Amino acid sequence: MSDDFETTVRDAFTDRFGADEETAAAAAEKAAAYRNEEDEDLTAEAFLDAVEATDDYDGFAHRYDLAIGDLAAENEDCTDSRAYRLAGFDDLAADPDIGA
Repeated sequence: MSDDFETTVRDAFTDRFGADEETAAAAAEKAAAYRNEEDEDLTAEAFLDAVEATDDYDGFAHRYDLAIGDLAAENEDCTDSRAYRLAGFDDLAADPDIGA
């Protein structure tokens, strides 16, 4: 089930959004993880529609990250989308002593 989702979005990332193969594969893997862990009912087409609806001013990776953030914000069960973003965690977020 996840393999079809991952393959569909990976192919669309290159064909529809111009991502290079390496970036498309990484994004598809993270998108599939998001689906498996946070939103099992998410379809490939709904995910691709979310990517389509975002601003592409800074290339595919930024567009993907915006889409995953938007989907996570709409999902009350997902409290942190950084694990599913290509940008991942920044240096500050990785320090468990910040804010303590």
